[in-house]
Amino acid sequence: MNKILDTFKNAVKIPELRNKILFTAAILIVFRFFAHIPIPGVDTEALRRLFNSNQLLGLLDIFSGGTLANFSVMALGLNPYINASIILQLLMIVFPKLEELSKEGEFGRMKINQYTRFLTVPLAVLQAFGMYAILRSQNIIGFLPPVTLVAMILTMTAGCIFLMWLGELVTENGIGNGISLIILVGIVGRLPVILGQTASIFSEEKIFSTLIFLALAIIVIAAVVVVNEGTRQITVYYAKRVRGNRLYGGQTTHIPLRVNQAGVIPIIFAVSLILLPTMLGRYLEQIPQPQIAQIARFFVTTFQPSGILYNVFYFILVIGFTYFYTAVTFNPTKIADEIRKYGGFIPGVRPGQPTSNYLNYILTRITLAGAVFLGLIAVLPSLANSVTNIASLTIGGTGILIVVSVILETIKVLESQIVMRGYDKFIQQ
Repeated sequence: MNKILDTFKNAVKIPELRNKILFTAAILIVFRFFAHIPIPGVDTEALRRLFNSNQLLGLLDIFSGGTLANFSVMALGLNPYINASIILQLLMIVFPKLEELSKEGEFGRMKINQYTRFLTVPLAVLQAFGMYAILRSQNIIGFLPPVTLVAMILTMTAGCIFLMWLGELVTENGIGNGISLIILVGIVGRLPVILGQTASIFSEEKIFSTLIFLALAIIVIAAVVVVNEGTRQITVYYAKRVRGNRLYGGQTTHIPLRVNQAGVIPIIFAVSLILLPTMLGRYLEQIPQPQIAQIARFFVTTFQPSGILYNVFYFILVIGFTYFYTAVTFNPTKIADEIRKYGGFIPGVRPGQPTSNYLNYILTRITLAGAVFLGLIAVLPSLANSVTNIASLTIGGTGILIVVSVILETIKVLESQIVMRGYDKFIQQ
């Protein structure tokens, strides 16, 4: 905790970083302001009661930043954008041209982001209509004329696009990953509601269960910190080279391979996908054909946060996305080429392709430990709920993982910015 406070104090002392922090705070305040602007025609009190009684909808509300329970103009949250990102990442595997485009530096990244935005719009429209169908089936919202329904869908879609834009503004001009920070602020904003729900059911019979959960929460926080900070140091030697009258190289450095290279992104991706079967099931339940309605009811009853199938798929998805995102963010071939380019080598490993194979070998095995850890932490709240029988704690437990991970990642970004500006000052002197 002292390290976090010291890092923040040092960052505030630097004018450029202070402006970035203030900009980030201003954008997050704008997000929380719009999160409380409701769409007309919805019984918000009945909607809150529905979300409090439905564990799955409560989990979905957490990842929308609390905007869904208020049915605000940002009710969809960032779910369409996250789903679009997943689809684009998967399409890169299927279409080589997209993969080549992603490797074209800044231009390729901008193009991929543009395609992601384009795909977000139809996904937001579909999810907005699906949300209307769910609320219509629960009598939360009445029948709407076509013009009013179109206006509602367009409002929710525009809110999603606006929220996506805010996240990108934070990423480009602020501190840390804007999408992750918005989800973090949404979870923190929902904490008083979750704690209030837990306190309302607190009794002497629940004391032991609550103590168990608090102990698990402390263990989870400590474990997340340890795993996020855990790295495997790969030693790299650089040979001495003479250029003109100067001697270069002859030094030793390390490549830090993190146990959790993907951070919190696999959890966000996995939650976005694991919630789709239930949302589609709620929508298909209204179709008059009995066969389709029966299949829809199967998905609704099976993919509940307390169900075995839900947790098994959730665990598998987290592991899969951890490997997938690690492969996207860390390229062993590129690292090996950079090492060879500057005359470096790993002891006992030949430069070039053998170095790439060695890095991939090490990364695959340490990522397995990180992926299994994330998977266990993801399903642990559901297991804790089965022991404590406190449904609201399932949502709080999932939020703990994201909050701790995003805070650690943001602090690391601040530290790197401080170090970089420290070097700049040294060079200027």
